[in-house]
Amino acid sequence: MELQTINQVSKDFGISARMLRYYEQVGLIQSSRKENYAYRVYDEIALQRLQQIIILRKLRVSMKQISIILSNPKATEAIEIFRQNISELDDEINALSIIKNILISLADELQRQAHVHLEIGTLMDSSVLSIVNSLSLSKNYIKESATMDELKQADEKLNRLTDRDVRIVYLPPATVASAHVIGGNAPELETDEILEKYISETNLFQIKPDLRHYGFNSPNGSNNGMPADDHGYERWVTIPDNMDVSAPLTKKHFSGGLYAAHGIMLGEWDRWNLLWQWIENNNRFDFNLDKTADMDGMMEEHLNPQNYFKWRKMPDAYKAPSAILQIDLLIPIKEKETK
Repeated sequence: MELQTINQVSKDFGISARMLRYYEQVGLIQSSRKENYAYRVYDEIALQRLQQIIILRKLRVSMKQISIILSNPKATEAIEIFRQNISELDDEINALSIIKNILISLADELQRQAHVHLEIGTLMDSSVLSIVNSLSLSKNYIKESATMDELKQADEKLNRLTDRDVRIVYLPPATVASAHVIGGNAPELETDEILEKYISETNLFQIKPDLRHYGFNSPNGSNNGMPADDHGYERWVTIPDNMDVSAPLTKKHFSGGLYAAHGIMLGEWDRWNLLWQWIENNNRFDFNLDKTADMDGMMEEHLNPQNYFKWRKMPDAYKAPSAILQIDLLIPIKEKETK
């Protein structure tokens, strides 16, 4: 098979270049650089692994579990993980079945009493409450059989944000130190290193324990007609207003504002589309994008900055996705005008 560039792979597999770079960063796939060729390329082995990753993700296998499966040639590891996930799905299916039966019973009872005003006591039966309180549910419920077409449909149904998945937050104005790198193999990592050094040299976590850490594509290559692997990234950390900042960092002012926030684990960049769709279909809020800003003002916020920079210093072997690396995807919004 002919070697493929990151742009080709992104288009053929329908995933973002950012996601490809992340898979490579955590060691799930590898790319190489052709002699006299500017961009990194992927061979047949990398593409086969990528296809496996995509299918496993659609089957709701976690990134940590995928790393274990692909790093171990023995089928026993995969079998154990699949059985564990099957057991969790069985628990969820059973719980959902109980809820379904309760709702059927309540609906039937209310139908018989349709002429009567609903009394709060109707929904306070102790047996109903005890059953409801005992349930442990998540959205990882696939009721379709696992053919690829049905799997795609199930994935689309499950990956739809509800109001419970999105928070409306106000980000306060702040002075920030900005690290900005354009081009190179991984501007995300280069800006990390710049901020990590600055934070260490200034003892910033001691000076500002409520430090916040934002990041965004700058420029966003896919929106500027550039190759997908030619892009930039900018990171901010909030600092005291009177704090000095020197090159390669710059001092900026963030005006703050109202945002729709959706929490993810590090690497789940595909969920940007879900947050966008949630706003599109929302009756109360609308986009408040800044067309003069990179990514139109959309940002990512690391919710545990201290833990994130500790993770950055870990040996690569320990850098599997971790529950402490939580990120908010942030899209600026405004309330819709009422007519």
